Amino acid sequence: MGTDSQDRFGRSLRDLRVSITDRCNFRCRYCMPREVFGPDFTFLERSELLSFEEIARAVRAFVRCGVRKVRLTGGEPLLRRDVEELVAMLAAIDGVDDLAMTTNASLLAAKAGALRRAGLGRVTVSLDSLDDAVFRAMSDVHLPVGRVLEGIAAAREAGFDEIKLNTVVKRGVNEDGVLDLARYAGEHGYIIRFIEYMDVGTTNGWRLDDVVPGEEIVRRIGEHLPLEPIPPKYAGEVATRYRFRDGAGEIGVITSVTRPFCSTCTRARLSAIGEIYTCLFAGGGGDLRALLRGGADDTELEAMIRGTWAARDDRYSELRSRATRDLPKVEMSYIGG
Repeated sequence: MGTDSQDRFGRSLRDLRVSITDRCNFRCRYCMPREVFGPDFTFLERSELLSFEEIARAVRAFVRCGVRKVRLTGGEPLLRRDVEELVAMLAAIDGVDDLAMTTNASLLAAKAGALRRAGLGRVTVSLDSLDDAVFRAMSDVHLPVGRVLEGIAAAREAGFDEIKLNTVVKRGVNEDGVLDLARYAGEHGYIIRFIEYMDVGTTNGWRLDDVVPGEEIVRRIGEHLPLEPIPPKYAGEVATRYRFRDGAGEIGVITSVTRPFCSTCTRARLSAIGEIYTCLFAGGGGDLRALLRGGADDTELEAMIRGTWAARDDRYSELRSRATRDLPKVEMSYIGG
């Protein structure tokens, strides 16, 4: 393990999100709208993706730069063949204290046991509604929400102690279902995070009018399930947390639009082709793959990561305005949420 890396605002590098594929079997409107990512869309060739060995080597370099938490994302990470082999490789790296995965859970029922045995510590599942019609409207997929719920249950059966649910809330689509989701999470012992609809990428048709503020979400739930605030678990946690006053369980809201948290952000992102991004809303990234495939030694990998992070001055959500609206931004499906 190495020494901390800090950016221009003194934010330490602690978290790494690793996209292992740009493909997904859902077409969520806020991430991969079908009119853009349709049958004619050209996804990356397998040879362009980082291999498992290259990902593991990159993660070891990030750990030397201060990373302690690693999350596998996509696209949909369970579409990557033999992903449990990658999990085992990363779980064996000294310094990775927290290894997690974000998934839509459509394939999780078949994979949960293998992932747990390989060393995956936590699972986060994207779940935008418990209502079939609303679920399909959000995900734009001909799949019942029951398939996702089966995957979540399989994760619990496989021994995952902490299962989180992520819900993107969009005005006029699924905000009426937040109470049902909070109840479902509380009854089953899952942690749920409600996420304000964000202007990621350039294809999701984002409008400020479509955002349901975190305060409104908390109020909607709190009117029926009394809540009380609880402190963050660690420095840089992005969710504002609340617990149910009359029972176990908690909810959280992620308020990138109405209450940005750029000042405490500790996340870097590694795209499926090995580009380093220092913000979800970044327009470009540094090419780590070129070093990995060009014969660079570990010192050179570490130097690039540290240099990229040291130059970081991102705070898009704090600056969000008409001036930033049309800036080019990488698509979320390319670097994970």
